[in-house]
Amino acid sequence: MKILMVLTSHDKLGDTGKKTGFWLEEFAAPYYVFKDAGAEVTLASPKGGQPPLDPSSDADDAQTEATKRFKSDDAAQKDLANTTVLSTISADGFDAIFYPGGHGPLWDLAEDGDSTALIETFAASDRPIGAVCHAPAVFRHPKGSDGKPLVSGKTVTGFTNTEEDAVGLTDIVPFLVEDMLKANGGTYKKGDDWASFVVTDGKLVTGQNPASSEEAARKLLALL
Repeated sequence: MKILMVLTSHDKLGDTGKKTGFWLEEFAAPYYVFKDAGAEVTLASPKGGQPPLDPSSDADDAQTEATKRFKSDDAAQKDLANTTVLSTISADGFDAIFYPGGHGPLWDLAEDGDSTALIETFAASDRPIGAVCHAPAVFRHPKGSDGKPLVSGKTVTGFTNTEEDAVGLTDIVPFLVEDMLKANGGTYKKGDDWASFVVTDGKLVTGQNPASSEEAARKLLALL
C-alpha cells in the first residue's frame, strides 16, 4: 500500500499576526495508522521541506499518544522535515491520498491547482480520498467526472461552524468549511463538537475535527 499525505505550507493566520499551519494530531495519528498497517507513506506540501506546525497543536493540552510518539521518533521527524514539492508528485502508483487539517489548508491547499488535479485524478480512478477537520477545504474546487463539484450529492463532514466560532476564528478564515461543503452540494453531517465523527461515502472519507483523525485514517485504510 502506498499512501500520499499532503500537508499545508501556509503559516499565517490571516492578518492576525499569529501563526498557523498543520495540526499535529491530524498528521501524527493517521501517519502511524498507515505506517503500523505496513503502508509506504509519502509526504508532500506545496513548498516542500518542513511544513509549518500550528503552535496551538503543540500545546500541552493538545497532546495525544500519537503526538507523543512522533516527538520521540527521529525517523518520522526527518520524514516530515523533507516533504516533497507537491507539483512534482504524480498520482501514479499511489493507492490513496489523505489530507491532515489545521487552518493552513484554507489558504493554500484549498486554492492549489496541483492538489485539485490530484484529487480529481484519484476520484476518477476510484481511489480513496481522505481529509480531516479543516482539510475538507481541499474540496472547494475539484470536480467530478460529471462536471459538478466533487462533493455534490455526497455525504461529508468537516470542521463545524460552531467549532470555528468556539476557537474565535469565524471572521479570520477565508471561508467556513461547513458552509463551503454545503454550497458545493454536499450533504453535510456532523456529530458533537470536538467528538470523533467520520463519514464515508464511496471512496471519500471525511472527519470533523482533530479527535476524528485516527478514525478517519482507519476508515480510509479499510477501503484499501
